[in-house]
Amino acid sequence: MKPPPEIADRSVLERRPLNPYLILAIAIVLPGAGHVFSGMPGRGLVFVFFMLLFGWITFHLTTPDQSLVGRYAGGLFVYAISIMDAYKWARLRWELSRKHNPA
Repeated sequence: MKPPPEIADRSVLERRPLNPYLILAIAIVLPGAGHVFSGMPGRGLVFVFFMLLFGWITFHLTTPDQSLVGRYAGGLFVYAISIMDAYKWARLRWELSRKHNPA
């Protein structure tokens, strides 16, 4: 898998990234913000856009007698994927910075 340009850039690796567990907590509380704090704001914006889009689609495709989770299942699915993605890239940046800047 090829890393995004933000991670492949050497100047990004020179500064110490945030702890991946902190990024995970931020991604859980604020959708898309985990990517922003990882240095990939465009990726976070795309995830938020698709969360809203698929949430809206599933809301309009389901009936009112469905649960709240069922009505917004598409958006919640993308939200869950974005949490895992933010943590994965934060962990990658963390390990790459440790490899290039041993302290």
